[in-house]
Amino acid sequence: MVIRATRILLSVQLLIAAALYLLAIKRFDMSNHLLAALLAIGVVLLVRMAITANNFGLAWLYRSETPVHHRLSRATAIRLFLTEYCASMITSSWTMGFCTFREWRGKADLPPVLLVHGYGCNSGYWHFMSRALRQADISHYTIDLEPVFAGIDQFVPALHARIEEICRMTGQRKLIIVGHSMGGLVARAYLRDHGAARVARVITLGTPHRGTGLARFGAGHNSRQMRWRGSATEGRCSAWLARLERAEDPAARSLFLSIYSHQDNIVSPQLSSSLPGAVNIEFNGVGHVALGMHPRVVKEVIAAIRQVPAA
Repeated sequence: MVIRATRILLSVQLLIAAALYLLAIKRFDMSNHLLAALLAIGVVLLVRMAITANNFGLAWLYRSETPVHHRLSRATAIRLFLTEYCASMITSSWTMGFCTFREWRGKADLPPVLLVHGYGCNSGYWHFMSRALRQADISHYTIDLEPVFAGIDQFVPALHARIEEICRMTGQRKLIIVGHSMGGLVARAYLRDHGAARVARVITLGTPHRGTGLARFGAGHNSRQMRWRGSATEGRCSAWLARLERAEDPAARSLFLSIYSHQDNIVSPQLSSSLPGAVNIEFNGVGHVALGMHPRVVKEVIAAIRQVPAA
């Protein structure tokens, strides 16, 4: 479904650009065809840029206090916006439609890695992370969570089946889960239901462990489950997140490494990604979509994977 939607989105953008090009040539009698084409493409890119700007604006409404040493200069803030814009464009208009994959096998001296995507995505989101894992010769696998707008609990059986399949194929007793955004919550729900017998470590990237205010603008049951209501200091998470926390084994938190950014433009309050009882690593200057491909974050993920010996 996400693959189809991504390809439709790309087709719509191309059609809009073509219509704007023809409008410039015929309606406004623009003789420079190259300039007309650039103008048409520029309008489409500006609309997508406005969507990214809107996300940052909404995130500002629910933001948590940024530590002084993680605050950005104006130049770094501009770089943050442009990097997140490019990451969003590439994933939503290309990798999720044309770069999905199932597995890649490397050396067996490390546990296999299962990459679990977030809300509204598919395995194509991990295109750049996969490239880095291949260079590091780390075996990794993916899963596509469907239906897209189902409740988070509905994804757990598919995740359980995929984990068992990977352990059978590799002969390994445990694996490492890397979850982006909602994918980290699916991993927590899996541990709640099935325990940690198959999991050596869980690495979450920008996961709204205590919810996000921007989820109120999303569609689907899973979006409602990720909501944060109120301000950063006086709000509360959804009933589903509260039940998840009560049902979890506190000892399982020691398996978690939560990586998040103080400038996340989707998870806000940003400190919602800080998981009590886990190892939490803070970044700055990285947007939500870019977390799965930013060089500093990818380096941290690979380092964390290498610390876990194969069983």
